Amino acid sequence: MAGEMATDVITISEGAHSNWPLPTLRVLAVIPGSGKAGSMIFARRQLNSLRTLNVDSHPFFLNAGNSPKRLLKSWLDLRREMARLKPDLIHAHYGTTTALLCAVAATSVPLVITFRGSDLNKRRDLGFLRSCGAHLISQLASLRASAIVCVSRRLQDRLWWRKNFSVVLPSGVNLDVFRPMPKHQVREQLGYQNERYIVLFSQGNSPRNKGRALALAGVQAAERAIGPIRLVILEGRVPPDQVPVFLNAADCLLLTSDAEGSPNVVKEALACNVPVVSVDVGDVPERLRGVFPSKIVQRDASQIGAALAEILLSGMPSNGREQVASCSDTEIAQAIRNLYDKIVFKKGAGSPADLYSCHGD
Repeated sequence: MAGEMATDVITISEGAHSNWPLPTLRVLAVIPGSGKAGSMIFARRQLNSLRTLNVDSHPFFLNAGNSPKRLLKSWLDLRREMARLKPDLIHAHYGTTTALLCAVAATSVPLVITFRGSDLNKRRDLGFLRSCGAHLISQLASLRASAIVCVSRRLQDRLWWRKNFSVVLPSGVNLDVFRPMPKHQVREQLGYQNERYIVLFSQGNSPRNKGRALALAGVQAAERAIGPIRLVILEGRVPPDQVPVFLNAADCLLLTSDAEGSPNVVKEALACNVPVVSVDVGDVPERLRGVFPSKIVQRDASQIGAALAEILLSGMPSNGREQVASCSDTEIAQAIRNLYDKIVFKKGAGSPADLYSCHGD
């Protein structure tokens, strides 16, 4: 694989789509977690999108844990699944132990690794040693990869090695699922019909990393300016099909994370035309470029409060849907399929980046 790959790949270049039937690819997609409820839902949705492009994606959910016994069992299970499936390619949908086990198991099969955020970013909520250990494991796994996908340019910059084998592709957003809905209807559905202002904050299962304390302080600052605000906090237990409903009920999405890759909730909010107030993290500045009303602010409660108050008083939806079209699940799936073809069939000259155009700053 020769040549240097692009650095901010999010759209397909002219001519990448073909009218010729696509050969079927058998891919073993290794995903951390149980595969239930909302666990790694964005990776599972990507598999569904790839199936429309003749990618026979087989998910393998890896609950490796940290104990040597469980790691060994997971590695043996993975080897057995590889022997049964005989995949053309293995795609590890996360770094750390997921990517490392794939790298050790897939010695004779091409390996793609997608780094998504906390696998390369340092996280205060994990503690110094555990965070550094996860980072090191991800870097070591990258040495075995035939290609690396990073969901943001900042994440790509954290790679120690093989940057020239990496591309930047955010996770796609399903524009049929995430779409504008009548606000009064979804608020009535959720029991929020009497609320004047609603701000949505998604903390998942890591409130410290998502900056919950700063979010609370920012909303309190906004309340001092414009009065009561209902802050709705989404935790990891919210069913995925309810997320579009909560987004459409909100007047604004608030993001205050310490670190991110490419936060999916931002792209989902944009697809619903919901304004966003965010600190400068991950690829959010790129996603919000050209979006109004929305704001990037400093990690300061008063600035967050002022931005929230301004957007809430305006009562305007954003123009985010037109800006996020390049991150649709169909566009990203086509880019991933092109990458697979480049690795498996050695299509075209140069590197996989030759198949894509990129948006720079």
